[in-house]
Amino acid sequence: METKNLNNQNPDEKIENQEENTTKKQEAITKEPENQIDSPETAEAIQMEEMPSEDTTNTETTTETEAEIEIVNEISPEEIIESIEPQKEDKAVIEDKVADEPATDLAADELVEEANQEKNEVVPVSSDEETHEEHEEDHEEDDDHEEDHEEETETIDYDSLSRDALVDMLEELVNNNEVNTIKKKVALIKVAFLKQNKEEQEKRLETQLSEDEDAEEVEVTKDEVEIRFNAAFGIYKEKRTAWIAQQEELKIENLNKKKLILEELKALIESEESLKKTYDEFRNLQEKWKEAGMVPKAEANNLWQNYHFLVEKFFDKVKINRELRDLDMKKNLESKIELCEKAEELILENSVIKSFKQLQLLHNQWKEIGPVPDDKKDELWDRFRNATDQINQRRRDHYNQLKEEQTKNLAAKTVLCEKAEEVLARENENIKDWNENTQQISELLKVWKTIGPAPRVQNDEIWDRFKNSMDTFFAGKKEFFKEIKDEQQNNFNLKLDLCTQAESIKDSSDWKQATNDLINLQKEWKKIGPVPRKHSDKIWKRFRAACDEFFKRKADFFGNIKQHEADNQKQKEDLIQKVKDFSFGKDKNANLETLKEFQREWMEIGHVPFKEKDRLQNEFRNAINSHFDQLKINRAEMQTMNFKQRFEGVKEKPNANRIINNELNFLHNKRKKLEDDVKLWENNLGFLASSKKADLLKLEFEKKIDKVKEEIKLITEKIKFLERETE
Repeated sequence: METKNLNNQNPDEKIENQEENTTKKQEAITKEPENQIDSPETAEAIQMEEMPSEDTTNTETTTETEAEIEIVNEISPEEIIESIEPQKEDKAVIEDKVADEPATDLAADELVEEANQEKNEVVPVSSDEETHEEHEEDHEEDDDHEEDHEEETETIDYDSLSRDALVDMLEELVNNNEVNTIKKKVALIKVAFLKQNKEEQEKRLETQLSEDEDAEEVEVTKDEVEIRFNAAFGIYKEKRTAWIAQQEELKIENLNKKKLILEELKALIESEESLKKTYDEFRNLQEKWKEAGMVPKAEANNLWQNYHFLVEKFFDKVKINRELRDLDMKKNLESKIELCEKAEELILENSVIKSFKQLQLLHNQWKEIGPVPDDKKDELWDRFRNATDQINQRRRDHYNQLKEEQTKNLAAKTVLCEKAEEVLARENENIKDWNENTQQISELLKVWKTIGPAPRVQNDEIWDRFKNSMDTFFAGKKEFFKEIKDEQQNNFNLKLDLCTQAESIKDSSDWKQATNDLINLQKEWKKIGPVPRKHSDKIWKRFRAACDEFFKRKADFFGNIKQHEADNQKQKEDLIQKVKDFSFGKDKNANLETLKEFQREWMEIGHVPFKEKDRLQNEFRNAINSHFDQLKINRAEMQTMNFKQRFEGVKEKPNANRIINNELNFLHNKRKKLEDDVKLWENNLGFLASSKKADLLKLEFEKKIDKVKEEIKLITEKIKFLERETE
């Protein structure tokens, strides 16, 4: 049996793309569903040894990412961008200047001195590397932004649900929920459905294979559940595309809002209002900036640098007093301590992916919190980084374990490929060989399905290697069985012709000829190979029935043969006497026709006792010949007449065509030989010298040549007669 399509498609492709594939059964072999997971080398977690310290301008966070299921394209972890820690500068604080509110009772000189110190501590955030990294991180979070809106729900074991239940749940989610709140659920439903749908297809395929082992191709079509799933998933993708477009429009609006905030910040810097009022307005603008949301990636870096430049200018202008700064730092300290505690709690989280994702959220919050007192800065940062390092190490260990498993899977699949190639190299000389090797290929495929995915780089390659072996094997099997079927169909046609011949012979009374003919047909039957199984018994019973009927008639006849022969002898003796008593009339043609009728009647009479056969034949021939002599018919005409008369009786026999064809072949060969002899004799005459003896010899050759030419002419007449009779 053969699967299609083994078509050039892997079973882990999406359901919506399976319509493009159908061959091959074999074309029945499908692609395997293996969800790849990026290794931590390509998508590493936050590496704190390279992260910015608290001395940077709130850039000590990494982009929030996670290894999650991608809904639209393929199931694989998303790329995770590492933050890179800039070199620490001596006593430099690169942070959002959430500065202190100035004390109104400070002396002017103190205010100026403290403001100058603040200015000296500020390092403008203008590094292309730092700002580029920050905004790379911001925009890599876009794809997961909608997950902020997902509601916490109880854990559902989607693998335990049926395909119908999964489709019902998908339709409910798509039709009754906001698209940005269901991404994770849709992903889990899809993974569970693809797994179950693959198993369902394999069951249907194995059922068809077991029901018809000789099937050339088996095509697994989509069922109603699969069609419903594709329809619901298509609606989800359309809604998600629309939602993403809406988010891009919001980014444009956010860009305009932030540009307006920059203009307001410029105006605030140039304002002559009191320090307290300008600080409050500054705080308000900061909050508006944070609430404005994400902007288009192309504008983010420049916008961010302008914002920090204006913040610096504001601090230069207002010279926020130390007391307000200390109060702000105290609040920041409390907030960052809380973040450290939350990060340490994540170390105990069972889910590596969940803890990693939550860590990204904590780092985003850390970035938004301002500076802390210098004496707590390094201690706090080391605490937060230590928790981050442990979570990252868990994630690296997790992916290393996956990598080891995938490497083992690759080795196991390589062994299966080698075994499949060994099977492919064998010579299959008969159906038994093909069936045995097909069973081995099927067993290898079953083992393959129990093995998990190989590393992503080699996964497609190793599958293609295994699939190519299967495709080649089943293509050869298909060709073999096609030839077998063609041969069996041809055998069926040959045996059908033998049945027709046997049925035409079974009623014959020419027992000897019919017996020989049927025996020859039986010999031919044995030489012909098998026919299609569905016709085998029926065609054999038909042939055997014809043979049995003839031989039963023959047995019945020869059981009374003496009586039949005695009757036939009486008929032939009466006919001989009738010929002798016949007197010619005046019409020569009528006389000739009467003689022909006598001969036909003689041929139709059956066997006579063997000891009387020659006597009766000679008496009849002498009686007929005496009449021919009276008609003055020459020897050639008489031979032609006898020949035609003989074949008049042959025409009624069931195997007449074969007898006539044999006679034609005999006459053609005989004429060809005689013509060659005439040419040789005529050529030899040219070499005879002129002498009396040579002339006598030449005369004899000429008579001989003339006689042979007459015989050739007679043979030609016979050939023409037979050819006319067979038209």
